[in-house]
Amino acid sequence: MNQSNVKQIARQRIQILFKQAKKIGKTDPKLSMQYVASARKIAMAARVHLPVEFRRQTCKKCNSLFVQGVNVRVRVKQKREPHVVVTCLNCGNQTRMNLRKKEPKKIEQNNNPHETPR
Repeated sequence: MNQSNVKQIARQRIQILFKQAKKIGKTDPKLSMQYVASARKIAMAARVHLPVEFRRQTCKKCNSLFVQGVNVRVRVKQKREPHVVVTCLNCGNQTRMNLRKKEPKKIEQNNNPHETPR
């Protein structure tokens, strides 16, 4: 089995585990946490990034699946950069997500061709 097949199978299993975690999230949160933890372990073993939608729906610290109004608090802050603060009510971990996209850094080019670089 080559590397791309392993990654593809890992992505499929991660999607299945997250689907099951969402389905059972309100009724059995502990089992949901186990599903999320298993999905993360699969992603690390196969060296696959978790999709952004999955990363934003879970707590990085305790692996709990966020259920609006049950175990998560979401606040919009305007200080410095506008951002959203997501607080897990199980462990108290706070995650900050920027609302503006980061602009790519511009490389300064030397306008004077006669000057030598240092």
